[in-house]
Amino acid sequence: MKDYYINGKPADGIIDMRSDTVTQPTQKMREAMANAPVGDDVYQEDPTVKRLEELAAAKVGKESALFVVSGTQGNTIAYLTHTQPGDEVILGLNSHIFGYEVGGLARLGGLMARTVDDSEGTIRPEQVIAALRGTDLHFAPATLVCIENTHNMSGGRVMEPGEIKALADTVHQRGMKLHMDGARVFNAAAALGVPVTELTEPVDSVMFCLSKGLSAPIGSILAGSKEFIDRARKFRKLLGGGTRQVGVIAAAGIVALEEMVDRLAEDHQRAQRLADGLSQVPGVKVAETNYRTNILLVDVEGTGLSAPEFSKRLKENGIWINPKSATTLRAVLHRHIEDSDVDRVTEVFHEIAAG
Repeated sequence: MKDYYINGKPADGIIDMRSDTVTQPTQKMREAMANAPVGDDVYQEDPTVKRLEELAAAKVGKESALFVVSGTQGNTIAYLTHTQPGDEVILGLNSHIFGYEVGGLARLGGLMARTVDDSEGTIRPEQVIAALRGTDLHFAPATLVCIENTHNMSGGRVMEPGEIKALADTVHQRGMKLHMDGARVFNAAAALGVPVTELTEPVDSVMFCLSKGLSAPIGSILAGSKEFIDRARKFRKLLGGGTRQVGVIAAAGIVALEEMVDRLAEDHQRAQRLADGLSQVPGVKVAETNYRTNILLVDVEGTGLSAPEFSKRLKENGIWINPKSATTLRAVLHRHIEDSDVDRVTEVFHEIAAG
């Protein structure tokens, strides 16, 4: 496939809003990667990885952290660490762990998923209580609850600190653990205008991605107590995540945490600019959210076109936005998207809808 990025910017006028995973490493990241001191990380001898893990743990207010290859690997390690095969995990029907991680709960964890309605981007204490089935001999024991913040499939909705604390209290009172899929938790903190620790303090473990809006090329972080991470390290090895001189990649993650967190608010502002523009297009509706982050769900059913067809016509105009369903597109803002790109996307939406 043609490399459509040149010096970190899309070539040929392409505007890529498929995901914030398409972000390219910054020049400073590339320099840090080239110059990173390294060692064998399986022996825990890579100084750059150690520095990243210490920085990441401090960022989210946890005792310890583990550098992993991907968000999916981080979530998988988390539920393997918190549970035993045969346990029940309570999580959202629309969550990434349940719907987009290749059935790992069942295949890798031997775990039973008990889903609740998270269409509003949250799981409430009363939902967990209703999902619990007691200690009957016939029932799998529920030991873990998983939440997602921001919530991808509801358009980047945010769980607030009070909601997380109330849920954590309910979960802990019943002897369970709470894991946060915080792939975009720094987006949540930016949208709320609070330190990320206000969102992560109540949970037992949190995974966040370095490779989305933070622009690192590879990697995620799993954080929790020292005891939890010591156990998680073995599951990382089990999954093939024991890497060697991986400091050459971890170096980009350090730059991401030091320099890329604060700029996420720019993506949110452009997402709102795009939402305002698209709301003026006949037949197009942008989903409302409690806070605007960097994800837009755009319903195009009123234009008379399906989302796949609309996506195809956008691509013919150099705009890459994926369909989420038969009627809805998902547009994701990131640091390669500028105001002029937002205006161009709005213009093309008008043209397609009018045509």
